Amino acid sequence: MSELPEPTHTLAHLRDWSFAGTALAVVGQPVGHSLSPPMHNAALAVLARTHAQLAGWHYFKFDLAPGELAGALELFHARGFHGLNLTVPHKALVVPHLESRQDFVREAGAANTLSRGATGWHGANTDGYGLSTALRADLAVELAGASVILLGAGGAARAAALECLQAGCAALWIGNRTPSHLQGLLADLRRTTAFAGARSARPGLRLEGFDPKGPLKDLPVGSVLINATSLGLKSADPAPIDLASLARPAHIFDMIYRPAQTALLRQAAALGLPHANGLSMLLHQGARSLELWTGLPAPVAVMQQAARAALAAQ
Repeated sequence: MSELPEPTHTLAHLRDWSFAGTALAVVGQPVGHSLSPPMHNAALAVLARTHAQLAGWHYFKFDLAPGELAGALELFHARGFHGLNLTVPHKALVVPHLESRQDFVREAGAANTLSRGATGWHGANTDGYGLSTALRADLAVELAGASVILLGAGGAARAAALECLQAGCAALWIGNRTPSHLQGLLADLRRTTAFAGARSARPGLRLEGFDPKGPLKDLPVGSVLINATSLGLKSADPAPIDLASLARPAHIFDMIYRPAQTALLRQAAALGLPHANGLSMLLHQGARSLELWTGLPAPVAVMQQAARAALAAQ
């Protein structure tokens, strides 16, 4: 028998919240089609078989507007929630409201995983871990020593850029069509300890920006191309870059997982380039979040099966 989908809760539900067990949740807008609840609840059910303390744990989802976030964080804490995942548009908005944070969160300016403290929330970011693990699992790519072309200048791109720098990439080229956004990101990255550490280890490291619609002849050959833009979420969206105009990249990774084949990935397939979508990134960042909350290894295979089943049912 299939389980009923997890209902979407609101701020009004949170105000009147009552739950006898240990609550976790994903917070975003929109959040109705999130794969996180089935993924995490499947994992918790398996873990509870051998760890009785997890028997009363459950993962919920809340649709909250940006203006509701600050008050909701206080309510989540008062209502005893143990941990939260943040998704669009809350990853950057949550940072000023954190009691403490990882260095990665400070430098990325975004958090996607909150853990309950005695008087507030501790912020972590598992997106970088999810990206590097997905690249390794799906494409056998290691960021260390790689030349990376990263598309985007938002929160997802910032986390990806930091992960690339911390992992020891050989070159990082960031493409965005809005010059002010691109230059702002490059300036922020050059001030990070991640960049300083990468330059110390690799004096020849290049951190450059470019216009994806402009001349692309200077971009590195054999690169790992990562799409961190929203282009591809809609079926009519064009690819964020023309792969045929690039010096042949080695691998293509699109953070988008719905639809499974974006215009970028369709072109990659047509050109015979190894490629993958972002479902594995979602899986591994979620697994890392669960490990932070429970202190136990996450059952990744169970989470993957649940995510794929939920995606197929939508």
